[in-house]
Amino acid sequence: MFLRGSVISFTKWSVLAAGCIVMSGCLAGGFEPSGASATHVPPSQAPTADAIASPTMGGDTPPAGAAAEFTTDFTRHNVDYSEILSGGPPKDGIPAIDRPVFESVTSADTWLKSQEPVISFEIGGDARAYPLQILIWHEIVNDTIAGTPILVSFCPLCNTAIAFERTVNNDVLNFGTTGRLRYSNLIMYDRQTESWWQQASGHAIAGQFSGTQLTFLPAPIVSWQEFKTRFPQGRVLSRETGYERPYGNNPYQGYDDIRRSPFLYRGPKTPDQLPAMARILAVDLNGESVAYPFETLESVRVINDTVGNHPMAVFWAPGTASAVDAPQVASGRDVGSANAFSRVLGDRTLTFLWDGDKLTDRETGSQWTLLGQAIDGPLAGSQLMPVVAVNHFWFSWVAFKPGTRIHQP
Repeated sequence: MFLRGSVISFTKWSVLAAGCIVMSGCLAGGFEPSGASATHVPPSQAPTADAIASPTMGGDTPPAGAAAEFTTDFTRHNVDYSEILSGGPPKDGIPAIDRPVFESVTSADTWLKSQEPVISFEIGGDARAYPLQILIWHEIVNDTIAGTPILVSFCPLCNTAIAFERTVNNDVLNFGTTGRLRYSNLIMYDRQTESWWQQASGHAIAGQFSGTQLTFLPAPIVSWQEFKTRFPQGRVLSRETGYERPYGNNPYQGYDDIRRSPFLYRGPKTPDQLPAMARILAVDLNGESVAYPFETLESVRVINDTVGNHPMAVFWAPGTASAVDAPQVASGRDVGSANAFSRVLGDRTLTFLWDGDKLTDRETGSQWTLLGQAIDGPLAGSQLMPVVAVNHFWFSWVAFKPGTRIHQP
């Protein structure tokens, strides 16, 4: 079952989709926090002072230089072009991975640390992990799983990983990076029509597909330990990408300091209910948007809620490193992982509890994991239906979803 907005449609995806924000990669080069050592980004990829300080030209005038790089029909657009900034790299200057190679969990375990963050994606029994130590340099992977073309993406500036379908109007699209940002969020383009896509909304904002919405899929950020425990036969994106990058290094070290301001952000004023760089798990379901602060989740471990008239739960567990903290991705401080699920299982609605040692449901006493699987008790072997939920910094979510409810314990 696939629940999108207020419309229920039956598809092969056993998820609750939310019309939810998807954040893809933002700028694999250029951030250097004050007082930190130089990043590992080639100078040719670093944004210039002009790129950082100056927006592109007027609202109906295509972004500076875009007409020379793209064949996009810029007469068709639904955002103000003056909101778009150059991120520094040119079109495809941050290269998407178009021919991903995968290896076994056993093989990847030789170079991935237990606490390293990976994007977990599974369909039809085919589970794959996309390490952020790779995605931080490429931001987009065009993949096909169980015959379904998907896009897996990560935005370092927005701390967001999401997957979505690449099929639009029966056409399979391949995506790359434009080198432009809006509200610190990557603007992608499809190589078939060169339409521009705002990753934060999943909408095409310029070109032939202007106004078209991509379909979002659940792809939580979890620790490598969590993934390999749940999917020992899963496959892992290899560092054999065809590009030479210092995989494992973090070119954004220190970026997620709660006291910092977002990099290359020029957008609506961020509401001060939370710090701009506060980590949240964001859910948008049936017209209702909710932000679950990681600080709250860490203190309670589980939240039972109703969003868009649907009973759902948010789980949190420690053990996942921040990808944008330390010089090495694996050395980032522990920020934990969060994931969201429907509380409806079969003909019952479950209520989840944290007893200080394990996550259980009140109705049967079964024990559950961060990835929504019952591992002990009467419901052992059951799997909760995922809700599309996205890791964000507060500024990046609320810029696109004003009016979001912040969950209070």
